[in-house]
Amino acid sequence: METRGIEQMIGQMRATADAAASKPASADGAESVDFSQVLQGALQQVSQAQTDARAMAEQFSAGDPNVNLQDVMVNLQKASLSFQQMVQVRNRLVTAYQDMMNMQV
Repeated sequence: METRGIEQMIGQMRATADAAASKPASADGAESVDFSQVLQGALQQVSQAQTDARAMAEQFSAGDPNVNLQDVMVNLQKASLSFQQMVQVRNRLVTAYQDMMNMQV
């Protein structure tokens, strides 16, 4: 089983969480993080994971001897988990937006 890919995905999730949790630039010139760029990067990672998993599944179904079932299943599961994570992020963003719009000024 390929644990390197799973560890890499976990590392990417942690990096994304750290980038999203970082504070904007302070007066001393610290670098700020643009939330839209972080979100766009995460969306691209999810899309790439799904594309890679789909391609590997097609290679396996075409009979490619270099692709085994275990790797296909792991990649499909990673793509599914990353998509589910992105859906949860979207749900929380929508909830936060609705909460802000319902605030009285």
